[in-house]
Amino acid sequence: MSQTEHVLLVEDDSGLRELLQEELESEGYRVTACGDAEKGLAVLGQEPVDLLVSDLRLPGANGLSLLPATQKANAPPAVLIITAFGSVQQAVESLKAGADDFLTKPLEMDHFLLTVTRLLENRRLRNEVQHYRSLLAVRQFNGILGQSPAMLQLFEQIRQIAQADGPVLVQGESGTGKELVARALHEQSPRKDKPYMMVNCGGIPSELMESEFFGHAAGAFTGARTQRAGLFQQADGGTLLLDELGEMPLALQAKLLRALQDGRIRPVGSDHEIQVDVRVLAATNRNLTQAVADGSFREDLFYRLETFALQVPPLRARGEDVQLLAEFFLTRFNARQHRVIKGFSDEALKALLSYSFPGNVRELQNAVERSATFCDSPLIEARHLPQRILEQPDELPITESAESMPAPLVAGADPAGMPSLESVQRRYIHQVLKATQGNKRKAADILGITRRTLYRWLT
Repeated sequence: MSQTEHVLLVEDDSGLRELLQEELESEGYRVTACGDAEKGLAVLGQEPVDLLVSDLRLPGANGLSLLPATQKANAPPAVLIITAFGSVQQAVESLKAGADDFLTKPLEMDHFLLTVTRLLENRRLRNEVQHYRSLLAVRQFNGILGQSPAMLQLFEQIRQIAQADGPVLVQGESGTGKELVARALHEQSPRKDKPYMMVNCGGIPSELMESEFFGHAAGAFTGARTQRAGLFQQADGGTLLLDELGEMPLALQAKLLRALQDGRIRPVGSDHEIQVDVRVLAATNRNLTQAVADGSFREDLFYRLETFALQVPPLRARGEDVQLLAEFFLTRFNARQHRVIKGFSDEALKALLSYSFPGNVRELQNAVERSATFCDSPLIEARHLPQRILEQPDELPITESAESMPAPLVAGADPAGMPSLESVQRRYIHQVLKATQGNKRKAADILGITRRTLYRWLT
């Protein structure tokens, strides 16, 4: 129960009104008490109310006259009607008019307070579910939240690539949501009703990896008492995600290439090949171009996978998606833990938007859950955030000496071979982005342009 929850009490019996107000305040609620419907309507029109407790019979208009006003609020209050003239007919009328519950006098105080607690908890959960659904309905794509230009572009690429049938390489930093992108590719594809399998290449011992992928015949090795189908057979007709592909041994990479080229696999210990129809998605946070150069990844496999490549943007390139995701994670936390944290203070939100999040969405989720766990106020304040977020520099240097500038920008440089204005502009933008640790909001402020213009210049 939150001490900030506001109860509007409308009761014409002054003695009962004072008793109920005292009991509710002793439970930690903020109570506004009045003796007639007209004053109650004035309160409903002026400030948010979490629970309306009203006598049915009042001087002038009755308690049911308050119900239409409650429905006009963005988050309507729960409604509890009380009366000394209880009847089934009156209870039905109250519930039909929008009341949540109905109690008759004389009130049993423990029952009354339990009813108040239950109605407020139900209202909190209802509001959380509605907020959760609105986030998903308006700003999500196959379970991926985002409304930044970078994510909208990614969503369109997923739609297009999903309709093809070749392998897809999904690249991105750790914590950016590569698995979600892979799942979206499957769900958007003609294979969506077929199996979807996933394997973490970094979590399987190298000596067992071939059997895990391609299966084995009975007696193929010690302990292989029966024949076993591998992931390729289990995913036949559907999609197989190879997560952390960069951890796959070179010997197995050659066999994977064969499976990609002609759709044929050979189980360990078998003399026969099996034809399978599997679309392979590969995800990695490694630089495969560098891995090819140093000999740890096959060049021919890389080019086979790169036919369709997707780059999942880091969180620092997603602008105000940080706020969208933070609110989503807080809403989910509230629903799971039955909390009523209303959001983030301006200072906390500013700190989140300024932080570069090297751990990306996963780090943001952990930061929000930690902050919410230790939150002791209606809003998450800056003091609740992890220390690493608070220790980022408030101001970043924007003045530079000639020695620190790219050579073509130094006064007196030889004009021969000078780069184009566009390339100079791009280099300077990237220099500012480096100084802001990739924070496009700060970079745009330093450059004196809008973020939309910055995104356009970067594409």
